[in-house]
Amino acid sequence: MFTGIIEEIGTIKNMKQSSKSMELSIQANKVLADVKIGDSISVNGTCLTVTGYSQHQFEVDVMPETFQHTSLKQLSVGTSVNLERAMAANGRFGGHFVTGHIDGMGTIVTMKTVENAVYIKIQLPESISKYFIEKGSVAVDGTSLTVFGVEGDMITVSLIPQTRFDTILGHKKIGDLVNIECDMMAKYLYQFSKGKETTSSISKDYLRENGFL
Repeated sequence: MFTGIIEEIGTIKNMKQSSKSMELSIQANKVLADVKIGDSISVNGTCLTVTGYSQHQFEVDVMPETFQHTSLKQLSVGTSVNLERAMAANGRFGGHFVTGHIDGMGTIVTMKTVENAVYIKIQLPESISKYFIEKGSVAVDGTSLTVFGVEGDMITVSLIPQTRFDTILGHKKIGDLVNIECDMMAKYLYQFSKGKETTSSISKDYLRENGFL
């Protein structure tokens, strides 16, 4: 489990890529402070397991399922990536619950500077666009953000200067792919609202009356 608060930007130092999988070596500093083999580290929002490490880098494997359904397959040596260690039980929880399981890839369609913010409009796969509401949460390349607008299959998020500086999102361009993880609660509530749990006392009317819909 992660928070979506990026700890540092790492760099792909080496990679071995086959047709459907990858092995990555990632240069980092902060996330290596207490690293152990078997630890989980979010790389661009994707939960990966540490298979080895040294003083200045760590290694992870990208299995075929992850390779196929995330933007990690577009990485190359020298590419920057967002990094976050799994959430510590004794730490502050500053973002939202992020699992590191990517729901789909979005495409940046517009970027607009408004005062000290950058508004980014992202087109989503139809299969996940139903999970978003205004003022809801989304993880974009592992970064916890608030959804400020929903238009069909597109959402708008806003980057403050600190987020642009501390994450790779500040260097994104129109047409770039980003990993999208929907808010976990939104997915559960959507399933409840469809009435798939026929034995549950939670109905669509109940959710609406209590402010969930």
